[in-house]
Amino acid sequence: MPHPTPYPVRLADEITRQLGQLADHLAHLPPHEATQVIARILDPDDGLLGGVTHLVAIGSVFAKVQAEGGALPAEVWLALGRASNELNDIALELDEHRETLWHVGTQSATQAAKPPAPAPLVVRHRR
Repeated sequence: MPHPTPYPVRLADEITRQLGQLADHLAHLPPHEATQVIARILDPDDGLLGGVTHLVAIGSVFAKVQAEGGALPAEVWLALGRASNELNDIALELDEHRETLWHVGTQSATQAAKPPAPAPLVVRHRR
């Protein structure tokens, strides 16, 4: 008799499926709703990006214990630790813009006294 798929694996699969649905919805939302969704995703405490960052950090702790016991190569732990740190840095950088996104997303079309002016796109790196 085959072993049933453990609940955490099914949960990860379901979350992955729902993320795909969210991305599909986001691609078709009106701008004010899309900015609200993005702002919620970027919330470092209750948002998706913070949750994924926390999940990778927990995975890194698990991998460290497993690497110390010889069950995993140390490279796996190091890669997860690096990923966790980079995700945290990205989340902190994006958090600076979350309030702006939320503000733009909560403005109704009738509140805007004038249409938004296009802004030149400038690339800047702080890393």
